[in-house]
Amino acid sequence: MSFDRSIKIAPSILAADFANFGAECEAIEAQGADWVHVDVMDGHFVPNITFGPATCAAIRPHIRGVMDVHLMIAPIDPYIDAFAKAGADVITAHVEAGPHIHRTLQAIRGAGAKAGVALNPGTPASAVSELLDSVDLICVMTVNPGFGGQKFIDMSAKIRTLREMIGDRPVHIEIDGGVDPTTAPLVAQAGADVLVAGSAVFRGGSVSNPAPYGENIRAIRAAAAGTYV
Repeated sequence: MSFDRSIKIAPSILAADFANFGAECEAIEAQGADWVHVDVMDGHFVPNITFGPATCAAIRPHIRGVMDVHLMIAPIDPYIDAFAKAGADVITAHVEAGPHIHRTLQAIRGAGAKAGVALNPGTPASAVSELLDSVDLICVMTVNPGFGGQKFIDMSAKIRTLREMIGDRPVHIEIDGGVDPTTAPLVAQAGADVLVAGSAVFRGGSVSNPAPYGENIRAIRAAAAGTYV
């Protein structure tokens, strides 16, 4: 998993057909997805329940590229090894999910995955100021986590602050929530390079008709690239 700051589209399978996860992962990659984003929710840290390590292990053979696992769970540490063994390339933990985020990030890297840290909309960029050399990705939530299809919350100022804090470190800035061709330019211009999109990618398509996935991915990428600096 090499590092670069080009725009990467990471469709969230939270918006996919749950009965066809394997085929959906293959379809979005074939249609141009760069990463596959897996939203893990526990009904405790966030008000929704999705899936766990077994689902990640089941879809891993269907993903050729990066499997990006976003843990919206608390506690996190007891489950890191299971998600790493399931094939997660990136494991992202929320800074709000526990008292020892630095230890959590060490454990993620120790398990062989890239370490990500996520910030809820109400959490400032300064919350990760002491973690910049311990992470490979910072995920800026542009919705309050728990459900797909929510309205975008503009976090451009936070993204710019993070981009300045990161400097020349090889750290991705990922955006999760409400990303579509309208909002993608805002976050790309601010300095984000990984755009998670759920309903905006899967809308209008299906495993049997995947062409709309490609159209949606290209539209988001083009919109982001139009103003990326």
